[in-house]
Amino acid sequence: MADKKLRVLIADDELPARQRIEDLLAKESRVEIVGSAPTGDEAVDIIRRARPDLIFLDVQMPGKTGFEVVDAVGADRMPATIFVTAFDQFALKAFAVAAVVCAGRVRHRRRRLPGEAFR
Repeated sequence: MADKKLRVLIADDELPARQRIEDLLAKESRVEIVGSAPTGDEAVDIIRRARPDLIFLDVQMPGKTGFEVVDAVGADRMPATIFVTAFDQFALKAFAVAAVVCAGRVRHRRRRLPGEAFR
């Protein structure tokens, strides 16, 4: 039986940033990109509809920030989340929120991220 693919959503208002993540993930056969969202509002819609396993979530986006996306979906219903940001001032808050999101996902089995894509 083939391994289940890791279903990924990329949410970032910067097209080059979304494309870079897509390019890196495209090299991985066990990854399926289920959506790309340029706004926080679209990210919420795709999370609820597509139910990704993992989201690359920009902290600062139009509509809703990454933190507001977590609030709108609910930390206990968020997929595993990797916050991405170009802003130093958001890094510590993203770390704290990510720890809460991860704590809410204990019931799911751990998945290893594609190893080679981000080296």
